Amino acid sequence: MSAAHHLPDILSPEFAANPYQAYAVMREKEPLLWHEATKSYIVSRYEDVERVFKDKKAEFTTDNYDWQLEPVHGRTILQLSGREHAVRRALVAPAFRGSDLQQKFLPVIERNSRELIDAFRHTGSADIVHDYATRFPVNVIADMLGLSKADHARFHGWYTAVIAFLGNLSGDPEVTAAGERTRVEFAEYMLPVIRERRDTPGDDLLSSLCAAEVDGVRMSDEDIKAFCSLLLAAGGETTDKAIAGILANLLSHPDQLAAVRADRSLIPAAFAETLRYTPPVQMIMRQSATEVEVTGGTIPAGATVTCLIGAANRDERRYRDPDRFDIFRDDLTTTSAFSAAADHLAFALGRHFCVGALLAKAEVEVGLNQLLDAMPDLRLADGHELVEHGVFTRGPKTLPVRFTPVTA
Repeated sequence: MSAAHHLPDILSPEFAANPYQAYAVMREKEPLLWHEATKSYIVSRYEDVERVFKDKKAEFTTDNYDWQLEPVHGRTILQLSGREHAVRRALVAPAFRGSDLQQKFLPVIERNSRELIDAFRHTGSADIVHDYATRFPVNVIADMLGLSKADHARFHGWYTAVIAFLGNLSGDPEVTAAGERTRVEFAEYMLPVIRERRDTPGDDLLSSLCAAEVDGVRMSDEDIKAFCSLLLAAGGETTDKAIAGILANLLSHPDQLAAVRADRSLIPAAFAETLRYTPPVQMIMRQSATEVEVTGGTIPAGATVTCLIGAANRDERRYRDPDRFDIFRDDLTTTSAFSAAADHLAFALGRHFCVGALLAKAEVEVGLNQLLDAMPDLRLADGHELVEHGVFTRGPKTLPVRFTPVTA
């Protein structure tokens, strides 16, 4: 590689400080890049990442999750393909869309958001990350599953360890050990609860998963445990970074914050643009099943492919002025932004499209509405600079805000 286009390594502090500059260089100069430390091929252009996710020709698999996810979750739905995947997906998907989401879980979402805001609404200040975003989605999932929110701290510790394991691109042995320990602890916690629900089902998602049947197939205790583990990690970490991200982006663009405050129907557009501009999950891996031609060269069969969502979502070949946050842009379709027809890549695409996309959207809509109501003159705390952290998943580390309390 010539010095003309210096490319910081994705594991370097320089990259972590601002990946978007490096992404631009990759898209332009190295759209296919072999990365020795992670033993993977990195793709960064929209058309290539989209192709890997949509996988129309069955060129890519999720076999990489055998080593990436299974050590912490057990075998999850993400590792399955074909018939097995379709059946499992049919067992879990109904809870995350349509009537179940609206009738059962919307009240849960509204209540959990309100309870957290109640703790700071009279004070005039909050750290949106610590006081709200890191707690809200996990509380919702615990409630949906009928688990005790008294165990919130343990859930949070577990999903933090799992995400660290996933993002452990440099192979830190302590992070690996903590992730593997989490799998054991979570199993010890969950399996008795699952057995109890099988005997005495309730009206919660866990009971539904125990009872769900498709074509005579039921989920085993181990299947259910792995799915709950995945749900806590995927539904916790990602939505928490999305909520912090949407507020950080709006606070940095006061005119757009004012527009959203005045017209709440703009929230989905603000969420879709946040997912494009600062996606909580910056990279997702797949494995090549055959030799595949992409921009810049050939990926051999059986290789790990690292898809840079954060780079693809800022590809100037796809979006006008991609480094600008603009909730009014007309080259991002909000109506399909939360379905497999999305034209940003933050939820992936194709058959492994994020099953929780509509749950995330409901949480963001409810949360942002309630936060804006509670904090009419919301502003960033004086002297605070917005700093994002993370490489695999990324978002603001803290978001201290000030506001004049509403006297109701």
